[in-house]
Amino acid sequence: MRILVIDDEDSQRRLLTGYLKKQGHDVKDASSGPTALKMLVDRGVEVAITDMRMPEMDGLTLLREIMKIHPDTQVIVITAFATVENAVEAMKAGATDYLIKPVNLEQLALILKKIEKSQLLIAENRYLKRKLEEIEDFPELIGESSAFKKVLADITVIAKSDSTVLIRGESGTGKELAARAIHHSSPQKNGPFLAVNCAALPETLLESELFGYEKGAFTGAVKRRLGRFELANKGTLFLDEIGDLPLPVQVKLLRALETKSFERLGGVEVVNVDIRLITATNRNLESKVKDGSFREDLYYRLNVIPLDMPPLRERKDDIMPLVDFFIKKFAARTGKSIKGITPQAKDIIMSHSWPGNVRELENAIERAVVLSRLELIDTDSLLAFEPIDPDQKMITDNLNLAELEKQAIAEALRRTQGNQIEAAALLGIHRNTIRNKMKQYGLDG
Repeated sequence: MRILVIDDEDSQRRLLTGYLKKQGHDVKDASSGPTALKMLVDRGVEVAITDMRMPEMDGLTLLREIMKIHPDTQVIVITAFATVENAVEAMKAGATDYLIKPVNLEQLALILKKIEKSQLLIAENRYLKRKLEEIEDFPELIGESSAFKKVLADITVIAKSDSTVLIRGESGTGKELAARAIHHSSPQKNGPFLAVNCAALPETLLESELFGYEKGAFTGAVKRRLGRFELANKGTLFLDEIGDLPLPVQVKLLRALETKSFERLGGVEVVNVDIRLITATNRNLESKVKDGSFREDLYYRLNVIPLDMPPLRERKDDIMPLVDFFIKKFAARTGKSIKGITPQAKDIIMSHSWPGNVRELENAIERAVVLSRLELIDTDSLLAFEPIDPDQKMITDNLNLAELEKQAIAEALRRTQGNQIEAAALLGIHRNTIRNKMKQYGLDG
């Protein structure tokens, strides 16, 4: 720590300064209050250790002046003339601690260790607060649930480094939004953020999109084109749906990550880049590694820091805050005066499983705002989807293929009033097949 020792006694000042330097601290000293204040204006310190009785300016006055200039400085007051009144007055003025001469050096070391721990905690809290304020620039990162608060906390920590991040989660959980928040809060925030959806481009175009190409590399390549890797230099490249990356492109991506360089398609020049790579997937990459459709070495390269985005059904406490946000967003866009939703509409929203997660919820609210003629969104505006009955879903989930086949045949027979020929035609199977299946499943009657 940076420490300033202030004492008019040369021997005491040298003793403290020498001891603190041996402890590894960056120590300066001053023989008077005014000298100390001049030094503090030029260079702040974490800790000031000051004598109480000094000519020109006493320790208590110096303490108050230090608090005006650097209120975060921890001040330890030392004196040979200790009184309860002096101690209380010093602590009220902002002193961290109070020591009696001759100073017990072991006691001083303990006090400094406590100060160091507290200042590290304060610095960490300030950093996290600043990062959370930066994340607030992404208003759709909304949530009150513990699961979502953990995601925000993870983002603030992940953003500190330039390590590769793999964001995992179902479609619609906000993986790209999380990637943008990481970039915005990172040392690369002044660089570009570029996103590529690996599933949206065919293999022939994906390689050139990522790494660019030289003039004449293929028919139609009339001039050099820079790829996303090159354009994202000094910034962040986000590859969404990384699980759909073709194997040949996986090889080139792996090499680019290992060497931080690549060659454009049709070129021989090595292009060096400095980027942070963030990828995302809704696939189980471990399974794809096992079946051979995803390279194991690339998987480990991408999965340096994993970030899991929880599905909306696991963060029910976030649904209504998101609903309120989307209502305000789309009401402003459409010029409508919609203030909220009815209790019945809320029940429908809360009972839905939201397989499409936040994206599905956003689309549902946008549609409801457009269709609504009232100040409150009601059930009529939400008819585009029906809440899933959990019991019915459980029954469906537990069915095997034979049970589904049995139910289909039974339903066909019901619709045709037991006419086997018509039921077979309805199912698209031969009448002999339906007769055999009826006997198999005990549907003869």
